[in-house]
Amino acid sequence: MSTLESRYYDGTYLAENPDWDRADASWKAKLVASILAAHKLEPFTVCEVGCGTGDVLAHLAKSMPNARMTGYDISPQVVPFWNEHAKDGGNLEFHLGDFQEIDRNVYDVLLILDVFEHVRDPFSFLEKSLPHANHFVFHIPLDLSASSVARVSPLMDVRRKVGHLHYYTKDLALATLSDTGYEVIDWRYTGAALHAPNRTLRTRLTRSWSSPLRISKYW
Repeated sequence: MSTLESRYYDGTYLAENPDWDRADASWKAKLVASILAAHKLEPFTVCEVGCGTGDVLAHLAKSMPNARMTGYDISPQVVPFWNEHAKDGGNLEFHLGDFQEIDRNVYDVLLILDVFEHVRDPFSFLEKSLPHANHFVFHIPLDLSASSVARVSPLMDVRRKVGHLHYYTKDLALATLSDTGYEVIDWRYTGAALHAPNRTLRTRLTRSWSSPLRISKYW
């Protein structure tokens, strides 16, 4: 295992982010619910890849009681957080491991929220995720700006603290999705730098956007 992945197994990431950005979970869940509602999507199955503490799914489970919520994460450090959700009911489950190696299901909606900027090869990750759902919702930090490039330290700080390996502008993010086979049907800025409850280094320096995507062959 390389040092790129080991931070999520050995506790390094948890040490830098002890609450795993739990404060943002309710805010993110509302964004997801809003964009699904805007497109009249009422999924029966929802999966989140890289679900972290599982709080986003827990919030969604309360507002979408008829949907089955499934979360995956590779870090054993998050299991104690998942145990807190045991009382939340039977429509919520979590799995430890690599989603793309374990799961063969096709979900109504797949959530990939602040994830693929952490992945060694985001292109392969996105291509392998494509068959797993009919619709997708992404939340992508936009780290790249003239200021961040000129100063350098903001990019290095998010690399060290929150593990961003790849940096995006809105157009680069959209191009990455398009290049890996996704059809964008909506996008919007979420204003994380201004509105996210957890005003960490990440949310102070970045803006993010979320988008449900339509895959033509499943539509």
